[in-house]
Amino acid sequence: MPIKEIKQLMINGRSIGISGLSEAINEIGRISGEWGDVEITKRLFEIISRNNYVPSNMQEAYGKAVLREFKKAQGLPVAPEPVAGLKIAVLGMGCARCSQLESDVRDILSEMKIAADLQHITDLKEIALYGVMGSPALVVNGKVVSVGEVPPKSKIRQWIIESCNLPEEA
Repeated sequence: MPIKEIKQLMINGRSIGISGLSEAINEIGRISGEWGDVEITKRLFEIISRNNYVPSNMQEAYGKAVLREFKKAQGLPVAPEPVAGLKIAVLGMGCARCSQLESDVRDILSEMKIAADLQHITDLKEIALYGVMGSPALVVNGKVVSVGEVPPKSKIRQWIIESCNLPEEA
């Protein structure tokens, strides 16, 4: 049996891995036609439930998350994902500069003892949703703060402080 891609989704403020979501989205995208959100969600959920454990009390949250991903993949308008806490994304294909930026952000978060959802997004379709044309790029709580460079750690620290509304000496 082939190994399915695992896609990370934010569900109730936690990053959860879903196996086979991209395949499910592609399958439903081909046949969805005029289906509404309820039918699309139901069909996606049926497919992902085959290979992923979904607690019964979390089915609604999973449904919203997979529908949001389906809409993103289809280029449809999507309500912004609710931000719970600090969310940071490094955008780039995984070059040395992208990896350096991710490492710098991890180091700063560790030094500051701040928990954050840190993602390194390498998928060109997802990167394009942010409207950036260079890499690496840094996104803090949905706001693109840097494009085309690895900013100094002091600047990254400042963006994190501003996003968390922390005092300057944090």
